[in-house]
Amino acid sequence: MDRSKLEALLQDVKEGRVSIDAAAGQLQAAPVLDLGFANIDQQRHLRCGFPEVIYSEGKTPEQVVTIMRKVAERETICLATRVSPEQASLLVREIPGIQIDSVSRIAWMGEMPQPMGGIVRVVSAGTSDLPVAREAELTARALGCETTLIADVGVAGLHRLLARIPELVQADAVVVVAGMEGALPSVVGGLVDCPVVAVPTSVGYGANFQGVSALLCMLTSCAANVTVVNIDAGFCGGFVAGLIARRARKGD
Repeated sequence: MDRSKLEALLQDVKEGRVSIDAAAGQLQAAPVLDLGFANIDQQRHLRCGFPEVIYSEGKTPEQVVTIMRKVAERETICLATRVSPEQASLLVREIPGIQIDSVSRIAWMGEMPQPMGGIVRVVSAGTSDLPVAREAELTARALGCETTLIADVGVAGLHRLLARIPELVQADAVVVVAGMEGALPSVVGGLVDCPVVAVPTSVGYGANFQGVSALLCMLTSCAANVTVVNIDAGFCGGFVAGLIARRARKGD
């Protein structure tokens, strides 16, 4: 149950459309649904502002389908990340209306919400960083933020980024996704007055160490408004930026 459904239930009780006993029965639903292979947190939305998201790697296609169906029974949107082609194939066959973005490997049931507050800009250094950047963008959009993906504006051609400054300065939070040496978040951090969430990627040649060099570069950024999530963690970057942006707009 999300906050809007809870408020609607309480309003129904107030106006006499639902009895106190019936409402109590709905509120006493088990906070955890045990599927045997997974425990679904059914109160995540009320506590954290968004329902539990399914990390699909390591799960069978059948498990992903079952979890998505159960989450969707109580939520208006259900997200699954890192969906494999095999999982995607079964989801399409088993769940009518499922949406799958092949770039980010995100699947979702339900409609993406209309922007309700908060602007998130997602910047990718290169085209090779797009899968992680797209994961961040879709995640922030699912949180109800207005999002824009600004692709392929890395430091090898800095003029490309400078042309997009008018869009960046509108943001409540910016996600910057970069591999190689990971320099782009520091540059963006020096151009905007909002938090910058840096996401290192494993894109790069040998000395990149599968994203470790980008991670260390971002952690040692001289831009004070830059914070860092894990390597290739587009979902985490988008989620953090989305929460920041929503909170920023609540204060307007």
